[in-house]
Amino acid sequence: MITIDLSGPWQLASADGTHRTQMPVPGDVHTALKTAGIIPDPYFGRNENDVQWVANADWTIERRFTLDEPAGAWYLDITYLDTVATVFVNDVPVLQADNCFRRYRPDVSKALKAGENTVRILFRSSIAEGAERQARQPFYIPYSTTNSPIPNGNMLRKPQCHFGWDWNVALAPLGLYGEIALKRLETARIEHVVTNQRHEAGAVDLVVTVTLYAEGQGVLPVFFSLGEERVRLDCGVRAGEITVTHVFHIDEPEFWWPSGSGEQALYELTVGTPTEAITRRIGIRTAELLTDPDEAGSRFAFRINGREIFCRGANWIPADALFSLASREKTEDLLRSAVDANMNMIRVWGGGFYEADWFYDLCDELGLMVWQDFQFACNLYPSTSDFLENVAAEVEYQARRLISHPSIVLWCGDNELVGALTWFPESRENRDRYLVSYDRLNRVIEQALERAAPDAIWWPSSPASGYLDYGDAWHADGSGDMHYWSVWHENKPFADYRSVRPRFCSEFGFQSYTSLPVIETYAAPKDMNIASPVMEHHQKNAGGNERIAGTMFRNFRFPTDFANFVYLSQVQQGLAIKTAVDFWRSLKPHTMGALYWQLNDTWPVASWSSLDYGGSWKVLHYMAKRFFQPVTVAAIPSDDGQEIRFSLVNDTAVDVTVTLNLSLLTLQGERSSLRSIEAVCTPAAAVTGLTLPSADIPDESVLAWSFAASNGMAGEGHHVPGSYKALELEPARLELAVSPSGDGAFDLVVKADGLALFVLIESGTAGRYSDNAFDLASGESRSIRFTPAAPTDAIPQFRIYDLYSCHAAGEGIIKGGSL
Repeated sequence: MITIDLSGPWQLASADGTHRTQMPVPGDVHTALKTAGIIPDPYFGRNENDVQWVANADWTIERRFTLDEPAGAWYLDITYLDTVATVFVNDVPVLQADNCFRRYRPDVSKALKAGENTVRILFRSSIAEGAERQARQPFYIPYSTTNSPIPNGNMLRKPQCHFGWDWNVALAPLGLYGEIALKRLETARIEHVVTNQRHEAGAVDLVVTVTLYAEGQGVLPVFFSLGEERVRLDCGVRAGEITVTHVFHIDEPEFWWPSGSGEQALYELTVGTPTEAITRRIGIRTAELLTDPDEAGSRFAFRINGREIFCRGANWIPADALFSLASREKTEDLLRSAVDANMNMIRVWGGGFYEADWFYDLCDELGLMVWQDFQFACNLYPSTSDFLENVAAEVEYQARRLISHPSIVLWCGDNELVGALTWFPESRENRDRYLVSYDRLNRVIEQALERAAPDAIWWPSSPASGYLDYGDAWHADGSGDMHYWSVWHENKPFADYRSVRPRFCSEFGFQSYTSLPVIETYAAPKDMNIASPVMEHHQKNAGGNERIAGTMFRNFRFPTDFANFVYLSQVQQGLAIKTAVDFWRSLKPHTMGALYWQLNDTWPVASWSSLDYGGSWKVLHYMAKRFFQPVTVAAIPSDDGQEIRFSLVNDTAVDVTVTLNLSLLTLQGERSSLRSIEAVCTPAAAVTGLTLPSADIPDESVLAWSFAASNGMAGEGHHVPGSYKALELEPARLELAVSPSGDGAFDLVVKADGLALFVLIESGTAGRYSDNAFDLASGESRSIRFTPAAPTDAIPQFRIYDLYSCHAAGEGIIKGGSL
């Protein structure tokens, strides 16, 4: 196949000609303008307000290319064109696009000429286009104004968070984020490669279906290879699409397993013609969603390769608010951080992207199961025939593109659209109209998925109590998946997480501030105050700062300065999510999944994420590594506070024996042994290893524990019977010694001369700590390895926090480095 790659530098201009610069493709308009100095960095300070004019304008990008011989059938191959855009070749319109999530392959044969050619793309302002499309609707279609300060994003098939969200900058960006290439059709091209599996008696038939597109009749050899097996089929083609199928039989296959449950075996499949080849890595596995009725309602559990898997993870949002600032390397770091924190599932949330092929390749490699939302979130949407036809084409393309990835175990119709029916006066006053409109959209998505991938597991919405159930799944915990937001949005105490018993909680969260080194990238020293205009601007959830502070008042003594306020906000975020996960894991198998909101950030902002913008771990992520460990122990207080139940949970495939040691810590940090037990924990259900009366914990003491499992896993934790602010803590007199390790990392040793809770080491040098946010008793020390993200010869500067020093004068002492 003759291919002319059209990626690279293009000329960008506003439609009125006022602004001109260069824009790389793939790329986005805002980043190109920032690079040229035409706009300031939208992420710094309150610059977001100053760049709103960009999204209100139309923009063009243009480049030239040379074609020696224009004869033949030529087409453009375009993906991720965002969004309402007209493509011209030599001033001839060849495509009118209006869906960022579709692939376009327009015929351009008649527009080409020998010699120099010009391709130009006119991007229509999404704001102007959204308003016009809203005006054409037969009735008003509401959108969430609290999430989307830029209006009418629900009219357009592009990432909904581009119009703002309660964690995102509102820029409504434009651009071309995927492929653009000119190709000549030789006999036929490959449109889709779809696989499905038939498992029987320890063997697997891998069914490979290839869709070919041709302009006319001909014969085309199609090559199939899997491992060492090679097959050639000579296929007759005709104008339009035809399908070709081949079946590979695999005896005794190696299976693909989620992370922590087994290996991620992958088979390389290649389908080719004389002019092109497509390679997929296939994971052999079975996946089931169990929704059987039971005494509580109905189950919601995933069974992979015949084994039920407790899903531990978080929600994924786009890696950056602006495409050009993301990269495969940055995304891989985020996904590896998920696995390193013992996660085995992420939910690709419905207000962002269907991610690139390589994203799912990474999930396949890492063993991260993917809950894949279709891209509809928190709004109502049109149900006119043109909109639904566009959606059907989107769903069929995306399902065929992605269905072969073993990591994708669920396809979900949308995020919170059923709940959104209660959010707007129009839908509350005429629920029937909007419910019917929703059902039409939801059915189109389901039916298009079934056409493209009949074996895909479908779930209608998140949250949902079941198929064709349009009830309130936020507060119904007997069936389906649940979003539980009462602790954050309703300002309830952390203990409220123990008031519900979800079958699978796919969203729950609590905010914190992003870490101080990240704040310093967007705020000047004068802005280091939670009530400053800049800090408030980088808080997109209404009332979020007040809620963080109010929760702090209830649970902790107030911190002494801004840095400690940021630190303590992260500690309480970690405690909130730990409270939920510990309790829900203790309910296994009643509860079979916990995916907190959210894994990552799109820009530097106060949010619910456990990873900072840029990928550094917040306190929550270090805690998650412990509370998501496949074998772990949790202290669950009773509702009346009279006793503490120690729950043992085992997500491995075999029984483990757990040795649990309880101790008491005085507020001076002296440790004394209290009790030890040994218990067996099976994979089938969490067990109670010990129930301790609260009266066994003396006043002015903290209960601590450590455990070791027979499979080598171990952990520790503490429990405070009352509130942390009631503890009369004393100085821990922390010391931190730093020395180069000789391999580019640094060895840190933290020593305490008192009780130190939630010890956190922080540096302006980006990097990863082997452990963090841990406890130390008097005389104890902890060795930590710090690996900088980029090589450095200089010893980084470190700051050390703990619960006492955050609300009292005094800092940790550095040996071998300087503060």
